[in-house]
Amino acid sequence: MSIKIYLYVFFTMFSIFILNGINFNGIMKKSKEIEAKLLVLSLSFALSYLLTNFVIDFVS
Repeated sequence: MSIKIYLYVFFTMFSIFILNGINFNGIMKKSKEIEAKLLVLSLSFALSYLLTNFVIDFVS
């Protein structure tokens, strides 16, 4: 398997861990907990994509 896949998985887990420290429930409306979790998930995917491409470009 490609190293890029491993980096995507690692940075996705790392991003979820980091973004869980931010209280998105306080920013969003009451009773919108599912949307806050989906926001964390989508932000973690975007952040892992950016970090993976940065590391691959930096190493190359």
